[in-house]
Amino acid sequence: MSERATTTAYDEAAALIVVDVQNDFADPSGSLYVKAGDEVVGPVNAEIDAAAEAGAAVVYTQDWHPSSTPHFAKDGGIWPVHCVADTWGAELHPDLDVRGPVVRKGTNGEDGYSGFSVRDPRTGATSETQLESLIEPSARRLIVVGLAGDYCVKETALDGMRLGYDVEVPLVLTRFVNLEPGDDERSIHQLREAGVAVV
Repeated sequence: MSERATTTAYDEAAALIVVDVQNDFADPSGSLYVKAGDEVVGPVNAEIDAAAEAGAAVVYTQDWHPSSTPHFAKDGGIWPVHCVADTWGAELHPDLDVRGPVVRKGTNGEDGYSGFSVRDPRTGATSETQLESLIEPSARRLIVVGLAGDYCVKETALDGMRLGYDVEVPLVLTRFVNLEPGDDERSIHQLREAGVAVV
């Protein structure tokens, strides 16, 4: 059952991308819990209902890291160990309504911020994920929701713009890490400067 009105109108020309609603981010016991991340699960489910009923594609992304990667602080990166493949933390939140394909990112130790691409943390080389291939060619508009607004949601939205989509990020359907104070405001500004509709 949907617990709130949806944020946008869906049709077959839209696609909903649900970013990284995983235990390590959305559960208070997670290793990289995003403050109030658990609060987005119910509202995101309402969006999933609306999108599916309107015939819009629904695609999910999932961090899926090896146990050692330059992405993690213990191996030279900036993040605590999180979303390690085949662990509880990497699983999608148990209350999330999953009714579409899931794109796993960072599987070979890359920085997997965007759902559309991954980056080698040593060389900076980027490569595409399968996400775009899962969106119908008729789709012209992306609605990007999930966790976290200043990293994976932002980078997925920016990549969507670069690929030529109209992109919306409903703020009520994301939360921010704020690794540095003000990262949320800076991210919103960056999204709007790029033409993303932050609503």
